[in-house]
Amino acid sequence: MTTKMHIRVKVKRHFDAPAERVFDAWLDPKTAGKWFFATPMGQMMKADIEPREGGAFRMVDRRDGKDVEHMGEYLEIDRPRRLVFMFSVDGSESSRVIVDIVPLAAGCDVTLTNEIPPAWAEHAERTEQGWSTMLDALAASLGK
Repeated sequence: MTTKMHIRVKVKRHFDAPAERVFDAWLDPKTAGKWFFATPMGQMMKADIEPREGGAFRMVDRRDGKDVEHMGEYLEIDRPRRLVFMFSVDGSESSRVIVDIVPLAAGCDVTLTNEIPPAWAEHAERTEQGWSTMLDALAASLGK
């Protein structure tokens, strides 16, 4: 039996903000609602986050009158260094996201890895662009 491996999409970014502040922005509903799955043309309708291992999140962004639901479950929370969660969009097949944060003397470096199912291979570049845009929005929400 042959099992296809997930495709790893990686995005790296430096933040001028401290690692703790960057990490907390992922788990605070008020802050996350400004950037996590938010789009410039959309309106964040719901930002529910249960920040614990086994806890869930649900972000609903209204785009062109249609609600797009992003849901997930936290697998690992190791403040301020690592966050791992499963996520899906509108009930699609889940993918795993790993956020590694390296504290530095000035700010921190973030490496985000999204392990997407093989069936999504054609969307790898778009997925990378999406995460890159979100990390830019995170930086803007932190004022850094």
